[in-house]
Amino acid sequence: MRLYDDIVSGRYRVGRSMCFVIRDPVLREVFAASFRDRIVHHLLYNWLMPIFEPTFIYDSYSCREGKGTLFGIKRLEHHIRTCSDNYRKECYVLKLDIEGYFMNISRQRLYDMIVSRLQKYSSSHRLSFDLLLALRLLSQVIFNDPVKGCYRKGRISDWKELPFSKSLFHAAPGCGLPIGNLTSQLFSNIYLSGLDDYVKRVLKFRHYGRYVDDFYIVGSSKDELLDAIPDIRSYLSSELGLRLHPRKVHLTDIRKGVRFLGAVVKPHQRYICPRGVSRARAHMNEVLTAEYNPYRILSVLQSYAGYQRHFHNEW
Repeated sequence: MRLYDDIVSGRYRVGRSMCFVIRDPVLREVFAASFRDRIVHHLLYNWLMPIFEPTFIYDSYSCREGKGTLFGIKRLEHHIRTCSDNYRKECYVLKLDIEGYFMNISRQRLYDMIVSRLQKYSSSHRLSFDLLLALRLLSQVIFNDPVKGCYRKGRISDWKELPFSKSLFHAAPGCGLPIGNLTSQLFSNIYLSGLDDYVKRVLKFRHYGRYVDDFYIVGSSKDELLDAIPDIRSYLSSELGLRLHPRKVHLTDIRKGVRFLGAVVKPHQRYICPRGVSRARAHMNEVLTAEYNPYRILSVLQSYAGYQRHFHNEW
């Protein structure tokens, strides 16, 4: 009730975050918001998602109901099968990644994108929430700098191993969203929605998909895919203030297998990457040796068994 009173009266302010570094599956900096702030994140998500969901392309997989990593893997396989006429024709996959994506998102540009969509939507639809209240909360969340006053959990040396491009402590002024917030996942889809439209409608690539900042294009012409790289690089720089990761540009013949979202897609087969298998085995072993709740053990084992059925390798 206190949070409700603070929100409707305009007294609500974003609280202190806890910051830590994780190593599994990769080295990454995470900001965990307080429980009070996470309620506000869910409130904003529930308001905004129904409005922005229709603007997203079908092949955007992150943080959307009914989608996710497995869905993205299956869609990549679908695009490869369609483009290659079920592996009877030559086909290539161009995989691209954005360098330090979350750390380089412009907060002002993001805010303007959302406000523009909300104003356009509200002019022809009846909103289920107070627009001015939503904009006030949105401004609080987007322009909050989680670095200020954050509580660091862990050793300072953990951050020394982290590249500057992956830390908000080294982000440019006015840039960066905290990895760990529900709103950041939604905002990341909104921010790159323009890229999706550009690749699909301007560059005219039919077989395209994206999971956060990891995206691919499937095509039958190697030259066409290579020619698209400068165009995409230019769009990201001029329109979004982002840049392609120079070491994560991969053009692969589908016969050699394509890695995406922890899996390898090969002709008529798909496999979990060796690292994913090792992580699954380690987690199952940890649960079996340290967990005393039989229902919890069964739940974890059934979850992995169900996921394994979608792939061809044994765990």
